[in-house]
Amino acid sequence: MSGGLLIAGTTSDAGKSVVTAGICRWLARKGVSVAPFKAQNMSLNSFVTREGAEIGRAQAMQAQAARVEPSALMNPVLLKPGGDRSSQVVLMGKPVGEMSARGYHGGRQEQLLGTVTDCLEQLRSSYDAVICEGAGSPAEINLRRTDIVNMGIARAAGFPVVVVGDIDRGGVFASFFGTTALLSEADQALVAGYLVNKFRGDVTLLEPGLDMLEKLTGRRTYGVLPYAHGLGIDEEDGLRVSMRGTVRESVVAPPVGEDVLRVAVCAVPLMSNFTDVDALAAEPGVVVRFVDRAEELADADLVVVPGTRGTVKALAWLRERGLADALARRAAEGRPVLGICGGFQVLGEHIEDDVESRAGAVDGLGLLPVRVRFEREKTLARPVGSALGERVEGYEIHHGVARVDGGEPFLDGCRVGAVWGTHWHGSLESDGFRRAFLREVARAAGRRFVPAPDTSFGALREEQLDRLGDLIEQHADTEGLLRLIEGGAPSSLPFVPPGAPPQPPEPTPSQEATP
Repeated sequence: MSGGLLIAGTTSDAGKSVVTAGICRWLARKGVSVAPFKAQNMSLNSFVTREGAEIGRAQAMQAQAARVEPSALMNPVLLKPGGDRSSQVVLMGKPVGEMSARGYHGGRQEQLLGTVTDCLEQLRSSYDAVICEGAGSPAEINLRRTDIVNMGIARAAGFPVVVVGDIDRGGVFASFFGTTALLSEADQALVAGYLVNKFRGDVTLLEPGLDMLEKLTGRRTYGVLPYAHGLGIDEEDGLRVSMRGTVRESVVAPPVGEDVLRVAVCAVPLMSNFTDVDALAAEPGVVVRFVDRAEELADADLVVVPGTRGTVKALAWLRERGLADALARRAAEGRPVLGICGGFQVLGEHIEDDVESRAGAVDGLGLLPVRVRFEREKTLARPVGSALGERVEGYEIHHGVARVDGGEPFLDGCRVGAVWGTHWHGSLESDGFRRAFLREVARAAGRRFVPAPDTSFGALREEQLDRLGDLIEQHADTEGLLRLIEGGAPSSLPFVPPGAPPQPPEPTPSQEATP
């Protein structure tokens, strides 16, 4: 086998990430050497590869589904939002500057097409198949001229495209038809068909609509994937995410001991790597929820202040909502608090930030003896260490450098009483450490909670990836997908009018910018 496929979507969150991962796992189980690829990703959920490159966590998850080591080649451009109109641009795993949306789409994005096609070609030379994930919708007609992640990369590589639609949202037939009809004739020639995602009910009731869609567009549907509950996989988050719906939908398993353990996660602005708490949510008897009001901390046994792309903004938000005072009361009462990365920084005494927020000197919450200074050079690392007598692995993504002036050592941070702080993301995925940490939390909270002795977060993640592979194998036309991957889009696909409207004029020099 030699070839590839691009998974596009009618909308953001249509299921592109999970379908791409499912196809990767299905192919890997067949013995096919496969790699994921996403030319450009917008996400605050990122990961650090072994070579020290920052990529989207969704691509790291897809690499695990493909049973290969994640690489910067798999996500050459990562945009990390810092507000509604600007993002940090991470190129080949390293930050290269802040850029407005106008500046990026006004010229810089188009300049990166050569970089992303080079990365894709390197993957194609090393793997039998490359499964690409698009972004948003391929029919964003205002952005088509500079597109490097949807039809732009499909055209450059000659890859066939399958469009995924979320039927649970409604309007999937109109979305499939409209997406196709808004593309140019050359782009439509690569759109091979559709894949329905999140279907509930009797599929025979859907089939007449699929037949009518094929008559209208000349394109077939390559599968109807059922709604699957509790798929605990890492996805991108864009700029806005429904925090209260983030934690897994699966029913919390009963506790091993007499009590459950309640974890409240402060839903700070620009929250990053909220996947840190997934390992807690996977523990039987641990209930995780995201909160944004001080009174919601009252019955929590552990409060987590997570990472954020806006440490100073998060600090102000905590104060405005009364959460800062609630955290201070918890610390004084010896009730557990854990700060991770940006959350660790806000728990310190002082922040000097002339890089991220450019706010200068700002007082922290003063719960840990830590002073933080933001440096232009970003720390990207995969540290290994020990804490609470257990081995710990993690990854670091931060501009703030912490100087710890007291307390007990805790990973790269410290502990004072029942308040812990560290820059290490992913530490709770280390099973022995997570159990030891939860025992400490239960003791401090006065709960008769006992961690399950055999929960393996890595094994649970593998089970979820296998579930994705099963969805593709059992509910998609795998023979048809193989033909697309090997042979490309069918040559007889008809044009669906009206096609793409005329492209807007080139931007003026004043609209262009470089990081």
